[in-house]
Amino acid sequence: MPRELSLPAMWTQYLAARLGVMSMMAFGVKTNLRSAAALGRLLYRTDHRHRQRTLKNLKWCFPHLDQASIEREAEKSFEHLIQLVTEICFTPRLLHPDSWSQRVRFNNLATTVDLLNNGKPVIMVAGHYGNWEITGFLLTVLGYPVDAVARPLNNPLINDWLLGIRKRHGMRIITKWNATENMLNVLHSGGSLCFIADQNAGDKGMFVPFFDRLASTYKSIGLLAMDQNVPIVCGYARRLPPNLAYEVGATDIIYPEDWLKQPDPLFYITARYIRAIETMVKDCPSQYLWMHRRWKSRPKHEKLGKPFPQSIRRKLEDLPWMDQPMLDRIIGSSALVQ
Repeated sequence: MPRELSLPAMWTQYLAARLGVMSMMAFGVKTNLRSAAALGRLLYRTDHRHRQRTLKNLKWCFPHLDQASIEREAEKSFEHLIQLVTEICFTPRLLHPDSWSQRVRFNNLATTVDLLNNGKPVIMVAGHYGNWEITGFLLTVLGYPVDAVARPLNNPLINDWLLGIRKRHGMRIITKWNATENMLNVLHSGGSLCFIADQNAGDKGMFVPFFDRLASTYKSIGLLAMDQNVPIVCGYARRLPPNLAYEVGATDIIYPEDWLKQPDPLFYITARYIRAIETMVKDCPSQYLWMHRRWKSRPKHEKLGKPFPQSIRRKLEDLPWMDQPMLDRIIGSSALVQ
């Protein structure tokens, strides 16, 4: 549980953030993105703990890359993180009804647009990849009702300020606490419900493969889709250099008929949308947040030093895309921590 901030600390952080943004606005977006990249490179050199975690994660996920390539992708991911902060500040100014078509390129979104135009309820999931704020923001600019599920920040002053940016064009925010009724209302009204779906869900999460290693994932998205019989769109917004421009697309759409024929529908849904996020990341690894602790929580058998459970093995074997090399690597990753 995050430590509660004192009132002076809240105001100090808030005023520093607002002053920093005011200073940024004195310069153009290109200058700010270059400066952000330079700051990211500095952070990469000085933040030993997050650098080592990033390198370790990249090495596991891309075993075919040599050390120089791993380090290059790691440094770029730090650049990307700081640039993301810059983009969030500039987005309301540069992405609006008159300008979005100059800054956004669509990829494989026709079916998603059809769902939205038909007034069908949709669950949309994304990962900590690219600019995960842009997709929902863009949909509201285009006139679609969007509600995003988000965890409040520890500092309520900064939280309210950022909420104002998100709501500028009509996006509504649902906090994760006591949100069930609001989420159901959104879906019943034919709206879109957006989640960041690659967060560590703790010891009680569902462990599904992410880059051939079990990762704790929230069950709530799959349970909600099953209960409401709603499709899940797996989407992304990837930055296109050198300016504030994006490719917005979908890597997969999971329909109710897809999971009805599966022996374990909830495991199938959860594993499939995490696989879709993995597909996004593979296209441009440097735009993923590798420093976050995606694999922090471990399944019970790993913590107890027991063999890989046959029950989990059967669930993995039932996944239509699972092959023997992938299965061997998943099982082998568990053995490495025992």
